[in-house]
Amino acid sequence: MPPDDLAAKIDLLRGHGLHVTSQRLAVLRALAVAPHSTADEIHRLVRTELGAASRQAVYDALAALTDRGLLRRIEPAGSPTRYEDRVGDNHHHLVCRTCGRMVDVDCAVGEAPCLTPQDGSGYEVDEAEVIYWGRCGDCVAAAAVPAP
Repeated sequence: MPPDDLAAKIDLLRGHGLHVTSQRLAVLRALAVAPHSTADEIHRLVRTELGAASRQAVYDALAALTDRGLLRRIEPAGSPTRYEDRVGDNHHHLVCRTCGRMVDVDCAVGEAPCLTPQDGSGYEVDEAEVIYWGRCGDCVAAAAVPAP
């Protein structure tokens, strides 16, 4: 990691009242290169970088970083929980039903919460979480190729 990037991540952790640990830094780096990863995928990336890291240490880092607003937890129905470091902008996601690939899409309409219920039942709505489902371009193209 470039020194400037390391310093920025250290400042980010400290600025959110978190101790700087190698696991937390590795989790942030993993999600910077592989957004929308599951905890298991992040654990593999962290172990590759650090040589050794327990699954529990990665789960603890994910929980701390999510609780402090540095990461966002995404829970698509029927899929494992995923994490990303794009926070604070109320964007949405597209998920491929075939391969599971997930990509970001900007807010559907205007600014957060961008969608509001017809009857808010007295709630102060501050976020709308939208997940679009379909097939990615690669899976559509693969399905269009006739079998030999």
